[in-house]
Amino acid sequence: MKKHLSKIVFLSVIIMAVSFAASAQIYVTVRPHPPVIVRPVAPSPAHVWIDEEWEERGGQYVYVGGHWAAPPHPGWGWAPGHWVRGGRRGERWMPGHWRRR
Repeated sequence: MKKHLSKIVFLSVIIMAVSFAASAQIYVTVRPHPPVIVRPVAPSPAHVWIDEEWEERGGQYVYVGGHWAAPPHPGWGWAPGHWVRGGRRGERWMPGHWRRR
């Protein structure tokens, strides 16, 4: 009985791990359209405009871009996000990030 229970627990852990890994990326066959954003004046000359960023929420992409942000360190620049082809599954969003210039 103890051996049988340990097998059930082991299989449950594997199933949970696979389900979490499978839900880690969302692929789309048609890219969502970003809304029209009017760019306001920059808060300072150091701020960088971050455009077209998508975030996964509840199994779909939500537009969260269109804002000014200050670099985390002097001399850093913004590498914009982009869509990456995922074979037959469609495309997925690779988020932008700060990096040294």
